[in-house]
Amino acid sequence: MDETGSLKIRWVQGSINANVEFVDEKTVCYGCGTHICFLNLETKARSVFQSPGRGVGALTADARSGAFAFSEQKLSPSIFVYIFPELQLKNELKGTAQLEYTSLTLSEDGPYLGSCSSFPDYTITVWNWENAEAICTQPQAGPDIVSLLFNPLSWLQLCALGPSTLTVWNIEKSNSFHVLKSRAIELPAADGSFAEGHANKLPNTVRGTGTLRSTRTTLTPSAISWTATSKLYVGCAEGYLLLVDPESFSVSILFSPTTADAPPELKHFSFQAFALNENGLIAAGKERVLHHVQIRGTQTNVTQTWQLEGPVTSVRLSPDNETLLLSASTGQIYLLNPSKSDTVLKTLDVLSGNFLTAAFLQTDRNICVSLRDSGVLQLWSSEGVCLGFLHLQAEVTSLACCPIAHYAAVGTESGRVLFVDLNEEEQPRLVHQVYLYHSAVDHLVFDQEGHYLLTGSGSDSHVYVIDAKPSARFSVIGHIAVSGRISSLSARCSSDGEEVKALVLCSEQEEKNQDGSLLIMVSLPARNIAGQDCVDRHGCLSPRVLRLFNYKVPLPLTSCTLGANEVFAYCERNKSLQQFQLPEAADSLTSPQVVQLKPVQEVKGHPLGPASVLLSPHCLWLASAGRDGLLRLRQTASMEPHIELLCHSCRLGGGRSVSFSSDGRTLLTTGFNDGSLVCTDLRIKGVPDEKVNKATQYGHVRAQALKKVFDSENPVLVNIPVWDEGSKKPEESEVRVQTSIDMTEEDERIRGSPLAPRSDLTWLENKGEEVVKEDNERYSEEKKHLRETVAEIRDTIQKMLRENDSLPVEQFNLDVEEQRRLEDMVELEAERVRAETEQNIAEMCYLQDVLKRECWDSWMVKSRAIMAFHSELIVQNYPLKERTRKELEDLRRVQNTRRIEEAACALSGAEKGSSAEEQKQDEEGHEAEGAALTGSFSAQLGCSNPYVYDQFSLQTIEQRVNQTILLQDVIYGIKMAFNAEFEAQHRQKVQELKRVGARNKRIREIMQELDTNQELWEPGLTDSEWPERLVTVDDSEIKAEKYLTPEQKEEEERKRLKEEAYLTAQGDDNKERALDNMMDGVLEVKKVDILKMEIPPPEFVLTKPHVHWGEEEKKVYKEYEKKTKDLNEEKDKYKRALETEIKKLQESSKEATEKFDKTLTRLLEKKVECTAAIYLEELKIIYLADSVLTEEEMRNVELELKLKLEKLLAREGEIREEMVRREHEVELFQKAYENLVAEDKVLDKDFRREFSDVPNQIADQLYKLFKRRPRVQKVRAQTENTSSALREHRPHGSLVPDALRGMEELDSPKNMPEGLSQSVWERFCIVRKEKLKSEQQVQLKASTLAEMQAFLQRRKGEANAAQQESRSCSEALKSLHKRRNDHLINVKVQVVLKQGQVEALPADLTADTTGTDFLLCHKSMVDNLRGKIRSLVEQKIAFMEKCKDAHKQIVQLEWEHRVLKNKIQDLKDKEKDIKMLRLSKQQQDMKYCSKDEQAHRMAEKISSLEKSITLMKKIHQQKVQQCKKRIAQIKQQAAKKTRSNASLEQQLPDLQVTVAELTNICGLAATEENVAAKREERYQEILQRRKWKETAMSQAEDLVLLREEVERLRRRNFISLDELEHY
Repeated sequence: MDETGSLKIRWVQGSINANVEFVDEKTVCYGCGTHICFLNLETKARSVFQSPGRGVGALTADARSGAFAFSEQKLSPSIFVYIFPELQLKNELKGTAQLEYTSLTLSEDGPYLGSCSSFPDYTITVWNWENAEAICTQPQAGPDIVSLLFNPLSWLQLCALGPSTLTVWNIEKSNSFHVLKSRAIELPAADGSFAEGHANKLPNTVRGTGTLRSTRTTLTPSAISWTATSKLYVGCAEGYLLLVDPESFSVSILFSPTTADAPPELKHFSFQAFALNENGLIAAGKERVLHHVQIRGTQTNVTQTWQLEGPVTSVRLSPDNETLLLSASTGQIYLLNPSKSDTVLKTLDVLSGNFLTAAFLQTDRNICVSLRDSGVLQLWSSEGVCLGFLHLQAEVTSLACCPIAHYAAVGTESGRVLFVDLNEEEQPRLVHQVYLYHSAVDHLVFDQEGHYLLTGSGSDSHVYVIDAKPSARFSVIGHIAVSGRISSLSARCSSDGEEVKALVLCSEQEEKNQDGSLLIMVSLPARNIAGQDCVDRHGCLSPRVLRLFNYKVPLPLTSCTLGANEVFAYCERNKSLQQFQLPEAADSLTSPQVVQLKPVQEVKGHPLGPASVLLSPHCLWLASAGRDGLLRLRQTASMEPHIELLCHSCRLGGGRSVSFSSDGRTLLTTGFNDGSLVCTDLRIKGVPDEKVNKATQYGHVRAQALKKVFDSENPVLVNIPVWDEGSKKPEESEVRVQTSIDMTEEDERIRGSPLAPRSDLTWLENKGEEVVKEDNERYSEEKKHLRETVAEIRDTIQKMLRENDSLPVEQFNLDVEEQRRLEDMVELEAERVRAETEQNIAEMCYLQDVLKRECWDSWMVKSRAIMAFHSELIVQNYPLKERTRKELEDLRRVQNTRRIEEAACALSGAEKGSSAEEQKQDEEGHEAEGAALTGSFSAQLGCSNPYVYDQFSLQTIEQRVNQTILLQDVIYGIKMAFNAEFEAQHRQKVQELKRVGARNKRIREIMQELDTNQELWEPGLTDSEWPERLVTVDDSEIKAEKYLTPEQKEEEERKRLKEEAYLTAQGDDNKERALDNMMDGVLEVKKVDILKMEIPPPEFVLTKPHVHWGEEEKKVYKEYEKKTKDLNEEKDKYKRALETEIKKLQESSKEATEKFDKTLTRLLEKKVECTAAIYLEELKIIYLADSVLTEEEMRNVELELKLKLEKLLAREGEIREEMVRREHEVELFQKAYENLVAEDKVLDKDFRREFSDVPNQIADQLYKLFKRRPRVQKVRAQTENTSSALREHRPHGSLVPDALRGMEELDSPKNMPEGLSQSVWERFCIVRKEKLKSEQQVQLKASTLAEMQAFLQRRKGEANAAQQESRSCSEALKSLHKRRNDHLINVKVQVVLKQGQVEALPADLTADTTGTDFLLCHKSMVDNLRGKIRSLVEQKIAFMEKCKDAHKQIVQLEWEHRVLKNKIQDLKDKEKDIKMLRLSKQQQDMKYCSKDEQAHRMAEKISSLEKSITLMKKIHQQKVQQCKKRIAQIKQQAAKKTRSNASLEQQLPDLQVTVAELTNICGLAATEENVAAKREERYQEILQRRKWKETAMSQAEDLVLLREEVERLRRRNFISLDELEHY
């Protein structure tokens, strides 16, 4: 059919797959299934573009260039770039993505496209979509990238947004080579705090993702936007707004919801999307609001807020920066122009959810009805405009449109069928519903003339026939029972309109899936089947009007459709479309017969199934929609040729359903999960005219035929009121009838109560209730009679029961069969209980065996203890398991290895020829070392292993593992040796217990003879000492009665009879019986019987009084008394002997047990020594295991470092190779640039030569004009010089055309100098243009060279960083080798030292010094070292004493020397003073007088001085006398003062009393004054408070007025909700 027609998309509706993007200033685009929809925001016109590939994945658009790009949904998808509005394919980009692309973005700065693929490569690729070239690619860029965004000012920078990460990617270029470099932005923590050290300050040296991940919880970025300064606004889900600088990678918080001064509108706001315009930031969140946020520095304010109908997921700004486009995930698109209006306009509302099915309404306008899984029924015009919708508030499953009235039938998940009136297209109405199934209604179908509505459920086997006429109130006519689950249902009216045929595809019981292989043809008359003769009482259609024909197909079918006399079906098993021809003689067949059908045509179907098939109304075309998303159309006459169209995405489930219009020229398809509804037109070419006419006129003919019925039925439908659950008619109510009769006293009360209606019953159940009700009414008299009879029988039975209560059971057990049945039942129940009990016993026995085997039998030596007799001392043994075969084999292997090693060592020692003395000294040294160096006491216990390694010789891992095995053997030997002693001690205790028991037995016999009762000490064995008692159960421990089987009872009885027979056979022994009677069973009288002996008194003692006794009698009585006395003495002597024996026995028991306790104490000491030795050996094993694990860890780390080093060296080599290539390119480019500069200079030099024929004056003018450049070029040069580094990438090829356009003004003839010919001027213009082009090329080359040099410099930095990293890795590897060798050499040795032998002070072993290494050496070395130190110390002390004496003498001599020097200096000073001394005239005279004269003069002076001294003494005596007089006067005055003080002290008490009285009086006067002052102060406070209250009330009134004014102003600025309803 591909040559006869084609399918073309008419319109597409459905959910919006991705964000809505501007494709030009007035048009937006969005993805819908496998199509892209374009919406003109002004005219609301929509157009559809079908994807050339498999579906539409990621979508992006650039309004400035009119380009849009999208990816397809298939394996190894491509990216298609188109130009709008031409819809011309620019290029198809084929990348390395294997599954899908997660994000696409177009750059506003050039023809560049960024893409990010998903698992497994996660590749970011930057494309030049004009020439389909991948500029740069970076694999493994991160698995969580969901959005990419180019910097609008530079395509060399783009941002990648993930669920929890933010990465900035920079594109570095060198001429035509580009490379991607990333930098992860370290976001603040969830509480807004930054990490210490700020991880994003670290340089990124790794080529690739370079992502630095932190373990702390960070903010979640949810929206990003580039600023005009090439910075990033980042909105977070936690409500934070961040500013990121991509150059310095710094992050600053612009807004935090936790601050006190945060705007209240943003306190609980979560940024979902935003856009940046010239006035601020327009932000949308999860709330139904839109905020206009103004950012000034670090201050954030909300200037305006808009209320929305629902949350918005994306915000886009139009190219003119005026209109905001808001899109929601629920299918709404809003427009907002803040500069013109504050109203948010809804432009598009397509709702959300997947379409379940769709069908055409029988109108001239081709209105279609769709049903969504959310329960929304929608009406669509022929152009795809939504006319109206209705929320059904139910889980819907199926849909069908009636051909005779404007209504639709909707099936629900709960089993109801809803009838919706569609006459009012804007407001559909639910007018009726009927409850048919307890499961979902999966199939609804009308016949072509609208006689019946047939329903089916995939979980039920009933097909209900409903009258489709609204005048019949959609009554249920009856039901048809089919065999199996219903998989497909279709109906068709015969050509004459007298018969309606329905085809039911059923799955048999053994078929587990939904496919069916049984076809049931149902034939019904088109009219008059609602009578009682047509439907039985239970609602089943009678065979009079119903004919059933059964057909069986070879393979199970998925769906089928009924034609005129043929069936078309889809078989999923072999992926084919099949045509079956129904037998012509079907009328003669009976319904039980099954006819086998074989396909008459079979063609290849959809490659991905299952598929649904449908015949066109005129039965000429067959349409199929499969899971591959293809819609295929073929002619029924020849099914092989077909036309197809990709309508839905196979990755999202493909197509769900297909529907034809009445003329068969339009088709509707719905998808499973893509949420799209596709309307397709069928365009026919090359088909005969009669077929075209038949196809086009069929719909008109059928419409004319049904017009009369439509005119009569549709008004009835319009008049039906809206459905209400409470408005059901009484005759339609459902009544539950009591069907069972309970003959109890409550029965009459139940029958007398009215029956309540039941609304939870299906139509079929209601029919059953009605039948029961009719039967009850019809047979009421009979039932009444039966009730009376039953009542009489009941009374009789009760009377008999009362009589039977007094009779034995045997007399009224007359029902033998019932008795047997009950006995059998009891026996079965007993068998069941017995089986359960036996099963439980078997389980417990099995559990016992397992526990006993694991916890008892597996232990060679059981855990046992010995307790002391006279203390709480307990000694336990070492429980041991028998060593496994592997352990023994390992031990033998290690021992053999050690034998070989020792033999090799002995051989090597013999070759060295060591002397016997040296060997003897070595042996003595080893013996002296003892347990100190071996690190254990096992040798002292006699359990050492001769093959154990020396601790200092464990150098390899194998030796340490072998040492561990040998040490385990030593531990095993220690435990076995101790257990042997333990067993001997345990046997000794058992023997002592037996001895103590024997002694106690003798003591009891003696006590019995002495007739005394004394508590004895009877020790025994506890459960811990005799654990075997725990696993055995004595009969005395069982409290319940033992159950014996009949066989066991017979065995017990047999044993009892046998024992009685044996005793009887023994007979009667007379000798033994006589001995027992006469001698108590013994031949000698024991001494024990002395205590029982009694001498009987003479008879006369009892018969005669003492005075009447005779001499003989008195002698007899004396003999009696003597014998009695002797006997008593003998008894006392015997008692004392028995008591002494008891004491001896008790002392013997005590001595023996105390001796045992001492032995047990020694055993405990031995146990402590063994435990210490075991712990020491285990500690050595732990050390060895730790060293082995450490060695293994070091080996693993070494492998990791080697692998890392290999990668680093390989990466370093790649960087070096790339750097060499770039250096070579730079050198070549440098040469080319220098050549170009040289050529440019040559052009400048050749100017004079070129115009040598021009006069010099004109040549100078021409040279000035030659140097002149157009203004455009100058402005461009200034702009380039002042622009940022982000604009250095812009192509300079566009400068030459701009400059040439500017040169046209300079080339005009008006600028030509005077006197210059036109030909010269033209030649000059040509030369100047060449010069301009040369300069432009030089500038372009210079910028490119600078760019290449910068790129090379960055690569050198990366090479140095990589070299440094590899060097550090190599150093780490060397350090690890050194540590590993040290670990093997420096063996951890366990040393046992006595107290006082540790050289390190215990106080030094602190937390800071515990890791310090200590040196282990021999004691003799320490002693020798101490001796050397002592001798050196003595020598040093003697030397120091000599030095001290010498130093002392030196100091003394120095002191004397200083004293002498000082004396010399004093003498010199005196000499100088004497020399400088000046003599008076008298001294000078004395100098020249003789000695006599000098003596005379001295005598005169002395006499004068003596006279003056005498005078001074007299004066002194006078002053002393005056002082004494003064002292006497002062003493008199002191006496007077003392007397006056005494008188004042006497007056002091009276004065104190007076002062106290005056003080009280003054205090009372002051209190009254204070009270008055306080009262005045309180009054002033009250006045002040009243003033404050009045002031507060006035200010509150002012605040109320101000608030009202604020509210009034706010209402003026914001639109009200009432006004929103008009929009």
